[in-house]
Amino acid sequence: MEEVRVFPLTCAVQNYAWGKIGMDSEVAKLVVGGDLLAVIEDGKHYAELWMGAHPKGDAQIKDNRIAQTTLGQWIAHFPASLGSKVKDIFHGQLPFLFKVLSINTALSIQAHPNRELAARLHAQFPEHYPDNNHKPEMAIALTRFQGLCGFRPVEEILGFLKSVPEFHALVGNEAAEELRCSVEDAVRTRQALKKCFTRMMNCEKKVFIDQLNMLVKRVTEEGAAGKDTSSSNGDLLLRLHSQYPGDIGCFSIYFLNYVVLDPGQAMFLGANEPHAYLYGDCIECMACSDNTVRAGLTPKYIDVNTLCEMLNYNPASASSKIFPCVQDASDPCVTLYDPPVPDFTVMRIQIPASVKQYTVAPVDSASIILVIEGDATATCAAALSDVALRRGTVLFVSANECVTLHITSPSGMTMFRACCLL
Repeated sequence: MEEVRVFPLTCAVQNYAWGKIGMDSEVAKLVVGGDLLAVIEDGKHYAELWMGAHPKGDAQIKDNRIAQTTLGQWIAHFPASLGSKVKDIFHGQLPFLFKVLSINTALSIQAHPNRELAARLHAQFPEHYPDNNHKPEMAIALTRFQGLCGFRPVEEILGFLKSVPEFHALVGNEAAEELRCSVEDAVRTRQALKKCFTRMMNCEKKVFIDQLNMLVKRVTEEGAAGKDTSSSNGDLLLRLHSQYPGDIGCFSIYFLNYVVLDPGQAMFLGANEPHAYLYGDCIECMACSDNTVRAGLTPKYIDVNTLCEMLNYNPASASSKIFPCVQDASDPCVTLYDPPVPDFTVMRIQIPASVKQYTVAPVDSASIILVIEGDATATCAAALSDVALRRGTVLFVSANECVTLHITSPSGMTMFRACCLL
């Protein structure tokens, strides 16, 4: 029998405690859209939808003509489906993991190692760093999305050192003065910033807890008295402290940019970039790895020394953290999010209501397509039968296959596609 090379997937859901609950979660809504028999529990967290072949969440194949049960098993049998270059460069593995995240409470302050550091950490501490790959990642907002990303401009950090005495107490006079005197010199600035951040992160627990309690008390009282607490970043401080009381990560808001993405805007997080997602729903694509170095806002293993050593201490504005997307020159429906790494590219495909037939162009890479809005029937020689697409459908498309959509929804379609454009 001829091999089926385009097929729908049932994808793994991760129920982490930071996820949105029940049908408030975009993940839950997509799961129900894609599978009308799926049951969503009211009190349960629906944090992540994993679309890919990662061993911790390998997608199930939704086509009973296919002998293999998971996408990972199928790719192992048919590695040519990845595309010839992708197969060779990534050793027969799908190089990316595609996700949807629905975030209710903050994720940990973290960074991901480059390949060299990942290999070293995995060799030394395999229980904490489960593989030897780097983990660049990109988040594309589906709803208004809030995060911390990269070090703020030095002037902003100096402003907080002045207006937040509790923060100054953790950094100390010497490191704060070094930062103030380094402003004209980029190399000295990076060194001083590293010293300030490292001092804070290594502060004795009793000291930072006392300072944090004083800060929270002061900001709460000022807020109750109707005062403006923005010079202490008061609203965000109280929100994070309510989620992670007594956590050193609450002070990271004075070092890291607060970034807000509107739907369709993106952040790219390269190696060693400090970040934390705070709230909202996003599409995420990353290299297929689980390596995360954490430093706060988490009950998980914290590796402060590794984090402080590895971070990118280049200060930059919040607006510079928004990753530019570009219109595809050959297709007006496609917006490209093409990061400076080979592992993945994401496309947003927005088909207007006036278009009733659309061809998803072939690429020399396996792709995963997620339908966010709209209904269509997909026809493709490699599917051997029609596939119904609706909100929440996830479709695997082998390399160099084209898929024709016959659109039935009156308001067009929105889809995201992950692939590897070498």
